[in-house]
Amino acid sequence: MAAKASATAAPPIDIGIPAEQRSQIAEGLGRVLADSTVLYAKTHGFHWNVTGPMFNTLHLMFMEQYTELWTALDEIAERIRALGHKAPFGGKIYGSLSSIPESEGVPAAMAMVRELVEGHEAVARTIRGVFAIADEANDQPTADLLTQRLQIHEKTAWMLRSLLES
Repeated sequence: MAAKASATAAPPIDIGIPAEQRSQIAEGLGRVLADSTVLYAKTHGFHWNVTGPMFNTLHLMFMEQYTELWTALDEIAERIRALGHKAPFGGKIYGSLSSIPESEGVPAAMAMVRELVEGHEAVARTIRGVFAIADEANDQPTADLLTQRLQIHEKTAWMLRSLLES
């Protein structure tokens, strides 16, 4: 009976990345996931609550941004799972892992834009920290995911920043 049970048990993960490095990468991706989730929630909340002369432009822009972030959350969490770790979840855990502060009340429209610039740049910094670990482990799938996310966050920060420049 014992032989049958072991034949159906999942084998240990052997993808060419040692367990310790997989753990470090998953931990870093957990921080990226937390930052991305907090930024998603902030962007969605701003979408609901933006007012003023730029309402329509910002409402639609924020919707496009939170929709993109929503899709990214799943990709990041699934990579953590592929590395053999549990994806973090829940507001308390995200709050402890994220580098992005919560908003104080409902900011004015341009203050929302500024907060989102800062949020996208914070995610970019978090990604850069994880990238070095993934690169050292020769983890191309994670490096590819991080490169794609970095490009999106830097471009979004630039586009939002452009609204603040005179």
